[in-house]
Amino acid sequence: MFSVGTELEGALGRTGTITTPHGEIRTPAFIPVGTRATVKAVLPEAMADLGAQAVLANAYHLYLQPGADIIDEAGGLGTFMNWPGPTFTDSGGFQVLSLGAGFQKTLSMDATGVTADDVIAEGKDRLAVVDDDGVTFKSHLDGSRHRFTPEVSMQIQHQLGADIMFAFDELTTLMNTKDYQVQSLARTQAWARRCLVEHQRLDVERAHKPRQALFGVVQGAQHEDLRRQAARGLADLELDGSGFDGYGVGGAIEKENLGTIVRWVNEELPGDKPRHLLGISEPDDLFTAVENGCDTFDCVSPSRVARSSRVYAMTGRYNVMVAASRRDFGPIDPECDCYTCAHYSKAYLHHLFKTKEYLAATLCTIHNERFTVRLVDDMRDHIEAGTFADFRDDFLARFYA
Repeated sequence: MFSVGTELEGALGRTGTITTPHGEIRTPAFIPVGTRATVKAVLPEAMADLGAQAVLANAYHLYLQPGADIIDEAGGLGTFMNWPGPTFTDSGGFQVLSLGAGFQKTLSMDATGVTADDVIAEGKDRLAVVDDDGVTFKSHLDGSRHRFTPEVSMQIQHQLGADIMFAFDELTTLMNTKDYQVQSLARTQAWARRCLVEHQRLDVERAHKPRQALFGVVQGAQHEDLRRQAARGLADLELDGSGFDGYGVGGAIEKENLGTIVRWVNEELPGDKPRHLLGISEPDDLFTAVENGCDTFDCVSPSRVARSSRVYAMTGRYNVMVAASRRDFGPIDPECDCYTCAHYSKAYLHHLFKTKEYLAATLCTIHNERFTVRLVDDMRDHIEAGTFADFRDDFLARFYA
């Protein structure tokens, strides 16, 4: 499933190829997020044209609407959304627990001076309750009551039919005490084993379908002993001689500790399997993660910020709604090769946002996704050429000047 190519001298980074039933993914690679089987405002054909090798959808959202059974009946996620290439689904654990704690899209990344076992966003009611068997939660759509267990997550993701899926894990915040992190890690390890058992059972039951790969998820917050323990535990977990096909690195991580934590984890994980870092897309974070051994990445940020008129350029991120864009007839980024930059000006995009036209989100999302996909593609090319460090230094100096 995974072959290693060129290794980055003096670091854990490498190039490689993940082979799936729906095509290859050359790594490192950024995987755009289509939460509800769509990258908001953008056609799948446009995502393919901008260079996306795969897309990631969310099991929690698709379970609630339209239902995993409907997607299964349609022929699987790729067929349902008219995406011919590889697909990923996450387990739903992040959404169940982050929405359940009232944090919406993210968990707090600033834990300064705050520790607790039961963390709830200010002014919010708890919508999810964790026990050793699974999570009981209320739908954020209509308040209806549901329950996810490792087995249920596997059943949903098998119905969704993605090429790569993730084990169900408990997501903690940086504000949880270490004692709670220890308890949670033991629970996540037990859930990982249950996911593997159910995945193997479903592999047999659904042998007429293309085989799906299962990635275990490494938690442990910012504690070196817990991160290394979690990685070793997942790497050693085998049933009937078969273990996880790859690994995800999850959990809330303070930005300044990202490289250190990723290195701890990847020093423990086997080098012949792919490693996916969940939920990052900022350029400096991507460079750090690639250098420290991660192969694939996903994040909603490029599309989300595009919908609020924020775009990326080689000289940094800015907002096309500023007054200076009103009569600027140049592209978002003169160095970008995306469809938007080839055909549209900042003045036109400024106009679209001012008049609240839907096309604004489409054009800026195409640009931001292309920018991020191409950036990681360029990292791959520079690893192969032996010039990664020079490329990193030059890019970051310009982007964050």
